[in-house]
Amino acid sequence: MTSLLRWGVVAAALLLGACVSPAEHARPGAGTAPVRRPPVAARPLPPAPATTTPNAPGARDAGVVAGPAIYTLPIDDAQAARALAAFRLSCPTLRKRSDASGLTRATDWNAACDAAATVQRGEARGFFAQYFETVQIGDGKAFATGYYEPEIAGSRDRRRGYEVPIFGRPADLVDVDLGQFSDTLKGKKIRGRVDGANFVPYFDRAAIEDGALGTRAPVLAWAADPVELFFLQIQGSGRLRLPDGSTLRIGYATQNGRDYTGIGALMRQRGLLAPGQATMQGIVAWLRAHPAEGRALMRENKSFVFFRTLDTPPIGALGYPVTGGASVAADPKFVPLGAPVLLSMDRADANGIWIAQDTGGAIKGANRFDTYWGGGAQAEATAGGMSAHGTAFLLLPVGTLARLAAEGLNGKAPVKR
Repeated sequence: MTSLLRWGVVAAALLLGACVSPAEHARPGAGTAPVRRPPVAARPLPPAPATTTPNAPGARDAGVVAGPAIYTLPIDDAQAARALAAFRLSCPTLRKRSDASGLTRATDWNAACDAAATVQRGEARGFFAQYFETVQIGDGKAFATGYYEPEIAGSRDRRRGYEVPIFGRPADLVDVDLGQFSDTLKGKKIRGRVDGANFVPYFDRAAIEDGALGTRAPVLAWAADPVELFFLQIQGSGRLRLPDGSTLRIGYATQNGRDYTGIGALMRQRGLLAPGQATMQGIVAWLRAHPAEGRALMRENKSFVFFRTLDTPPIGALGYPVTGGASVAADPKFVPLGAPVLLSMDRADANGIWIAQDTGGAIKGANRFDTYWGGGAQAEATAGGMSAHGTAFLLLPVGTLARLAAEGLNGKAPVKR
């Protein structure tokens, strides 16, 4: 997997249908729902007035307007320092990567990346203010969820209490780039398997759980709890706590090609969640209280994730480790991967500068973000209940706005300053 969120996303987003080392006492497998951290309210900055294009396919089509000067924004020093460290990791890719949003060129990042290497302690805010300017994409109205690296009980071998298989990539799972067959299908991919002379959809979650894979896929390990494994699949990466106390990291390898269904949205539509239960913690509690119904409900999400073992921390879409409290998943059609983003939300813990270092199956559209919080009980508590609304400003290298205005955004109205 090149992304912690290539398919899985945080369970808070799962609640909306859009759509990851807890301590032992809070571990879902211990029979309790994970602890939820009460949010601290904050007042978001207002977005800049803008004329937007509904359902725009990318940033340039959504509309681009100038945001406020960075030095006027409330930015926490410690959070800015974490963001700077994460930004440094992104620079090698920023200097050579083709920006799918169409907003930047690789050479645009040279000055900021050169300077980032020499910024001294305590100077992170000044660095961002000097080398960047803010841009609002579309109406700027942002929605942010959270994800984390979960830790669940597992075993390398099957034994009593560890009987839920964790599969690696099946040998017969085929990825097809449709753009190789037609220019009109450029950028579209599907997954499936060959059945005789036909290419057919791959087995869905229910079929896989009922044994359809046979010997097609290696079993990397065995989980103790199917609910824990289900949520680890949603997150896309995590750690297995082995019986001897050691840990084994696993990460996303691929997915079966089936559409993702957020079970939280289904539960809400069916009146299964009481007021205040619309969180990952509430979902987990319901699944545990209703095991038979919960198993059937999880199977309605036909998507199934296959893993691989990892010897590094979670890796984001840029190929570098993601940083808790600094990395965010975004849609690369609207946000250049590696770029800083300033979130001003109605939850204080979501506010600050984040670096777009990951992507997600449900993280689509302008101003849709998924904040990464690392591993552990605190990260789980924050990410599990994260659902923040507010305003997002993209930070682009100084001079980008002027160039975009001169270009007229491919014939659209020039950037407003």
